[in-house]
Amino acid sequence: MENLIGLLVLAPLLGAGILLCGGRALDRVGHWLGTLLAAVSFALGAVLFADMLGRDAEDRALDVTVFQWVPVGGFRADVGFHLDQLSMTFVLLITGVGTLIHLYSVGYMEHDERRRRFFGYLNLFLAAMLLLVVADNYLLLYVGWEGVGLASYLLIGFWQHKPSAATAAKKAFLVNRVGDVGLSIAIMLMFTTFGTFAFDPVLGDADRAGEGKLTAIGLMLLLAACGKSAQVPLQSWLGDAMEGPTPVSALIHAATMVTAGVYLITRSGAIFEGAPDAQLAVVTVGAVTLLFGAIVGCAKDDIKKALAGSTMSQIGYMVLAAGLGPIGYVFAIMHLVTHGFFKAGLFLGAGSVMHGMNDEVDMRRYGGLWRYMPVTFVTFGLGYLAIIGFPGLSGFFSKDKIIEAAFAKGGTEGWILGGTALLGAAITAYYMTRVMIMTFFGEKRWAPAPSPDRPSAEPAAEKHGDGTHGAGELPHPHESPKSMTIPMILLAVGSVFAGGLFTLNDTFLKWLEPVTGHEEGDSPVSALTVTGATMAVLVVGVALAWAQYGRKPVPVTPPRGSLLTRAARRDLLQDDFNHIVLVRGGEQLTRGLEAIDRTVVDGAVNGTAVTVGGLSGRMRRLQNGYARSYAVSMFGGAAVLIAATLLMRAV
Repeated sequence: MENLIGLLVLAPLLGAGILLCGGRALDRVGHWLGTLLAAVSFALGAVLFADMLGRDAEDRALDVTVFQWVPVGGFRADVGFHLDQLSMTFVLLITGVGTLIHLYSVGYMEHDERRRRFFGYLNLFLAAMLLLVVADNYLLLYVGWEGVGLASYLLIGFWQHKPSAATAAKKAFLVNRVGDVGLSIAIMLMFTTFGTFAFDPVLGDADRAGEGKLTAIGLMLLLAACGKSAQVPLQSWLGDAMEGPTPVSALIHAATMVTAGVYLITRSGAIFEGAPDAQLAVVTVGAVTLLFGAIVGCAKDDIKKALAGSTMSQIGYMVLAAGLGPIGYVFAIMHLVTHGFFKAGLFLGAGSVMHGMNDEVDMRRYGGLWRYMPVTFVTFGLGYLAIIGFPGLSGFFSKDKIIEAAFAKGGTEGWILGGTALLGAAITAYYMTRVMIMTFFGEKRWAPAPSPDRPSAEPAAEKHGDGTHGAGELPHPHESPKSMTIPMILLAVGSVFAGGLFTLNDTFLKWLEPVTGHEEGDSPVSALTVTGATMAVLVVGVALAWAQYGRKPVPVTPPRGSLLTRAARRDLLQDDFNHIVLVRGGEQLTRGLEAIDRTVVDGAVNGTAVTVGGLSGRMRRLQNGYARSYAVSMFGGAAVLIAATLLMRAV
């Protein structure tokens, strides 16, 4: 069974190599090959999962060393894999949801001339993420971490002929590099502290290291997680990443990239538990981000960017739970999995709407689509109910558990975190109801198809539909093909049932507890009270959205809005902040360093040269070639010596 772990990664990696290097001969079958190899990886994961279920809870981990990677003196790094309940959960999510997104992409990218390359990049994305979660040491994890960054750059900028897509890809790449510096520093600190990168000795001996060292390592790991999982202050890339094809958005937000940070924090739990300050920083980042993303989602008219704000917020819930330690680890991963189902379904549903609406992304130009796209409406609606925490659906169970865990932190901190999580739930209900109403209900607000005067969000050359709409024509909404609707239906099933299955007899808790541990905490309120409060804020959020968008016509041109609304439309000024603090600050720092270099460094070097040159010029005058001058010099020198001698004798 151990040998199958490597094949998990090898299958999509092989697909990426074949599709990217195979040439145009594979254009007709490349998309099916990529989908097949993703499905093979899922099948291997299912076999390993079945074998793991047949073992005792404490004997389920599998370890295999493939080869010695870097043996240099006392330094040793292996390519080895570790598969336990935590990594197995991610394997099934990545390959299962990833395969459905591959299948969806067959129809979505049908008319794209570079579809084979797109599927090669998708396979590369899966391979890198799988390597990240099955690595048995932090250095190999770093390889997968960087591979995910590369694949995201290639996919976000897939339509690089669009300046906005090329810019978004560069932005995502650079912002993530900031986080990657944190991970690289953390790995260096691990080696100097523990003498190894492997999980078992590092995490097993964490309690023997000093709190100061653990705090430094924990903060650097948090910085890395902020980059990959789009948490404050490294969240600015996520909204712009919507410039990529919609299947990319679904893959990044649901199954791969943004979940990496949550995995890193949970896997490194022993480090954070030994560093209370770092753990407090994790909780703070999660709490701030869940509100930040929710507020941004309230003001976006672009359906994909509204969902991007939602992802930022929901990942904030997971980071908050992971920062609670053993109280919240299990629930962070539970919400990550349920979120994988409903968020993938929501993004694929958004892509289906765009498919039928001439690639329009502005929800103010939708309206009344439930009649024309019934499958999309139902599947998207189920994802909507799941994310707002409607009773009985998956989000109800996982998000409620996080809110309970936040209160269970105890003391003032518990009340603050629990209140923040409840407020986030209310805002989630508001902005997702807004998305639902503006897209599927109300009057038609359709706009003509893209024309030279009004380009579409995705160029006409890259259309995904049947190509029947000409420029200047109103869209003719229609249901997407089965290759797109079948994945949406399967994800909707997960959105409905996953949470209930996880909480039945504490199934998911018992599954992860041997790896993550679990503590009940000390909650000042009962679980029933938390559920009641969550339902109350859900109703308030839905009612506010219905009053604002359901009972009134939705204007095609957005109103000016309040100061907060205008700031939220600009992502709460995060780009402005980065420009002022980082860009301008960097420019000023560069100018200051250049001035120091010019005046101090160059001044010292040039001053030395001028001094030596001046002295040399003056000394050169003594060497004039005239014998009488030399005789006078010798006479003068002799006179000085005689005078000095006589003076010394007189004294």
